[in-house]
Amino acid sequence: MTGAPAPVAIWIDADACPVKDEAIRVAERHGLVITFVSNGGLRPSRDPMIRNVVVSKGADAADDWIVENARANDVAVTADVPLAARLVPLGVHVLGPTGRPFTPDTIGMAVAMRNLGQHLRETGESKGYNASFTPRDRSAFLGALDQAVRRALKSAAERPVE
Repeated sequence: MTGAPAPVAIWIDADACPVKDEAIRVAERHGLVITFVSNGGLRPSRDPMIRNVVVSKGADAADDWIVENARANDVAVTADVPLAARLVPLGVHVLGPTGRPFTPDTIGMAVAMRNLGQHLRETGESKGYNASFTPRDRSAFLGALDQAVRRALKSAAERPVE
């Protein structure tokens, strides 16, 4: 094996991510490095394929770190729509923790809906309650992440990143 990087890496916006264990299972299944990026509170791992990056407590420090390090054909998991909007144009396959894909075709609407929701919360028109995370969401995420990794690996094989 050469020192070349793996064709695909998985990046997790780890603060409040409910699917860390599921993401590890998929990464292990495909033999990929998974990196958890957080402002703190990550559980250490001795597995060399699991990396933890703790960034400063700045507002977008984890987001900035992921954007600076992710490459085309990588996979990222985040519930943060603005982060997804920064990753999609880079060619990163982006999923929310419920398995919802953020793609070039869907990211514009996702940003618009996020901004509308924020506006409604700020004006008091909406209380901003989030739906609870269900076993069905966890299952949907597992399937979606596995599919995203397979698409990323296929894309990386067809168009390697230089």
